[in-house]
Amino acid sequence: MSQLVVVDPEKCNLSFTCIRVCPVKAIKVEDNHAKVVAERCIDCGHCVTVCAQNAISYRNEKERVRALIGSDKPTAAICDPSISGEFADISDYRKFVAMIRALGFDYVLDTAFGVDLIAYKYKNLLNDFHGKYYIHTVCPPVPWFVEKFHPELVENLAPLVPPYVAMSKVVREMYGHEVQVVYITSCVAAKDDARMHKENGRVEGVITFIELREMFSENGISENFVEFSDFDPPVGRKGGLFPIRRGMLQAVDINQELLSGDIISANGKTDFLQSIEEFKRETGLKQHLDLFYCDGCVMGPGMSPGGKKFLRRSEVINYVNRRLKGIDLVNWHEQIERFSTLDFSRKFNGQDRRLPYPAENEIRRVLNDMGKGKMEDQLGCGACGYPSCREFAVAHLQGLTNYEMCYTYTIQKLHTFISKVNAANDKLKRTKEALKESEEKARTGETHALESAEITTAMLDKISAGVVLVDENLRVIESNRAFINMVGEDAQTINELIPGLKGAELASLVPFYRLFATVLQSGQDLLNRDTPYGDSILNISVFTIKKQRVVGGIIRDLTAPDVRKEEVINRAREVIRENLETVQQIAFLLGESASKTEKILTSIIDAQKLGSKEEEG
Repeated sequence: MSQLVVVDPEKCNLSFTCIRVCPVKAIKVEDNHAKVVAERCIDCGHCVTVCAQNAISYRNEKERVRALIGSDKPTAAICDPSISGEFADISDYRKFVAMIRALGFDYVLDTAFGVDLIAYKYKNLLNDFHGKYYIHTVCPPVPWFVEKFHPELVENLAPLVPPYVAMSKVVREMYGHEVQVVYITSCVAAKDDARMHKENGRVEGVITFIELREMFSENGISENFVEFSDFDPPVGRKGGLFPIRRGMLQAVDINQELLSGDIISANGKTDFLQSIEEFKRETGLKQHLDLFYCDGCVMGPGMSPGGKKFLRRSEVINYVNRRLKGIDLVNWHEQIERFSTLDFSRKFNGQDRRLPYPAENEIRRVLNDMGKGKMEDQLGCGACGYPSCREFAVAHLQGLTNYEMCYTYTIQKLHTFISKVNAANDKLKRTKEALKESEEKARTGETHALESAEITTAMLDKISAGVVLVDENLRVIESNRAFINMVGEDAQTINELIPGLKGAELASLVPFYRLFATVLQSGQDLLNRDTPYGDSILNISVFTIKKQRVVGGIIRDLTAPDVRKEEVINRAREVIRENLETVQQIAFLLGESASKTEKILTSIIDAQKLGSKEEEG
């Protein structure tokens, strides 16, 4: 059996309204939404009516009822007497009876007759008094509440079925045991209560008046398209007063005199709870309890929302008066006699759902955690759904609440959070200012870096030898024009698109890339390595700029005419003198000292001298 009352997490906005109206605190907050604790719920359904977001709903049985109507077995609808208060917008009760038939029901009966039967059973029970006072059980939430939260009073529950179950027995006795029964009511609790009854008292489906109206709308049924149709027999008498205060007592003239009567009638949540509490605790309260959780069935959660209590009450009374004028009292008495022999007894069992009461020191700890350590802070605003901070603390220890449900606690935390946010904002402001300064410095540094790069490129292009810098992946970081011209036309074409061949793979440009790989791996410089390259002989020096990350190479074509001539010696000396500063700046930018450049250029001079002497000799 699926849970009767459920919450849609997507719609719940945690207003705690449902918690405030729940008489047994069967609703807790879990995962940031309200949740109905089924084992504690008494099915009163009032959380459904107060939720402005329509986040709470009860089990819909329209499809179940459609299946019953569509089966090959006869189906009877038994209608709660509050139906006249529900359909105040319909001109004649015979119209809504006809509309119900139009849905496909084989029989439509008024449960008022079942009320008459049960009212007589109560009268007999009360007249046969042997010292035990009873709590009436015609309203389903009443026995649920006693069984779960006052199990010591189970023996005081009147051992009688509710009127709709009595009417179900009557229907099968009169129309056959195969008849399927659907109860149409203002009571949400009847949906679960009906499943507790078996055999001839069974009720296969329960729909509320709200669901009934939906079925009318879905099937295009209105009073304009149906003719008059009356309820099937047997018909009720004063049992039609059942939906209003003391209605069932009046049905069979049970004594309600203040001086001589021994029954207390209580309707509505507050009186309902207080009457049971006093019945249990006060020895001076020696009276039976006629209880209804709702403020009369005409205000039940299954009624259409927005209805006016006194208008509905008036409609019920007017309906009963009209029916009384045409009732065949002889036949009614015969029917009462006939069906009063049916078994309308019922048993109840305690199923204690009370939670252990926490220790006093634990309650005080929770109150202190909430900032409610002082008595004057524990009066409670009621916003959380609990009448006092102490009761909230008890519920917290019972696992029904969390601190965030307390508005004052949340506000205090919010103020603390706001203070932290303000402090964070101040820090953020200072950080932004510092970041702005850093950005200015970065922009300045970027400008300087660009200028340095331009200077570096210009200086590299002034060097007649080929110069190339590569990273650890042997990709070109920078190269000068001499290197590009030395490599060939393909490199010159690439250079037009990507100046300096930046990012190009060295292995795709020259065959001696392994020299650079060796220096990257070993960290040891390779100087003055001669290697053939096409028709030329190149003198290559590879040296570390950033160990195992960046290396540079200087490549000279030893077969070039200007290299072979004597004046190369003087030009090399001039290069040393004029370009020393340039080389120093390059070395500074690239992380290498100027002395390495001087050593390399000196080696060029020595090599040239050696070549010249050989030519002279």
